[in-house]
Amino acid sequence: MELDKIIAISGRPGLYEVQVQTRTGFIAHSLTDGKRITATLRDQVSLLSEINIYGLQAEVPLAEVFQKMLAHENGAKCKVKPKAPPSDLEAYFFEVFKDYDEERVYPSDIKKMIQWYNILIDKGLLEAEAAEVQEEKNSTTKDQ
Repeated sequence: MELDKIIAISGRPGLYEVQVQTRTGFIAHSLTDGKRITATLRDQVSLLSEINIYGLQAEVPLAEVFQKMLAHENGAKCKVKPKAPPSDLEAYFFEVFKDYDEERVYPSDIKKMIQWYNILIDKGLLEAEAAEVQEEKNSTTKDQ
């Protein structure tokens, strides 16, 4: 999973894949509708690889949370819809990530993570990582 090329742009729905960096920003490709957009340096951009989720012990990278969701859902899309009531979103997220900080991770954050997870599953970007993780586990088991 190449989360270092996947971005979220504040004020724009969905996720984008960075294609070309320019002097004034970059050109990105929407993962939801396939359109190309240009973003300037003034746009608030977040790389998914740089996002961490607050845990009770420490912050956890978003990629690890996505892997927990992938394992919990057996490689399928989330059973819980992003527009579910906040109590359902929190209950689902607690099943996936028991150690998250309920005071600092809001239902709106969980909603966004579910939306992003579903987009990445649709595009097949999380399946490749799951296969790599499984191969690593198999090679670790063989070495022992």
